[in-house]
Amino acid sequence: MVYLITGGARSGKSTFAESLYNEKNDVVYIATSRVHDDEMQERVDLHKKSRPQEWRTFEGNYNLVDAIGDEENYIIDCITVLSSNIMFDITKDAEYIDYDMQKEIEDTIIGEIVSLIDMIKEKEDNLIIVTNEVGDSIVPDNHIARVFRDIQGRVNQKVAAIVDHVYLVCCGIPVRIK
Repeated sequence: MVYLITGGARSGKSTFAESLYNEKNDVVYIATSRVHDDEMQERVDLHKKSRPQEWRTFEGNYNLVDAIGDEENYIIDCITVLSSNIMFDITKDAEYIDYDMQKEIEDTIIGEIVSLIDMIKEKEDNLIIVTNEVGDSIVPDNHIARVFRDIQGRVNQKVAAIVDHVYLVCCGIPVRIK
């Protein structure tokens, strides 16, 4: 089974996703964040401490299928961070991202996610994908942020269309929407 868990920042998405694997030790946590400063390191450290020690961690944004091993249960947390990392890898210091580059970014992100989903389904394993709803807020005041919001919104739609179940988490309460 493949699940997509979405919601706003600090809505309880990760907590809910991890709770679906309570009582399971054969879990791989696919972490997509990159540590660039002390604050991010502290967040990563707190996240690691909150997970069972038996869970294996795979860190990365590319070649996500390399995370797949003998385990049967996988969490990728989160697609939003993966998307921003891939976006900035492709755009570097660009101040304007044209539609061709946006398509390249989106295709790269979708390619990584679909490859992971396909392999999980082939093995008949379980995958939980965590993402953020980025369009539920104000319209960003700059081009780069608007491009990111648009790409992430389209990525979320494409992923939701191919997974088995979708949950929206609001105020710590999960609501099944598919």
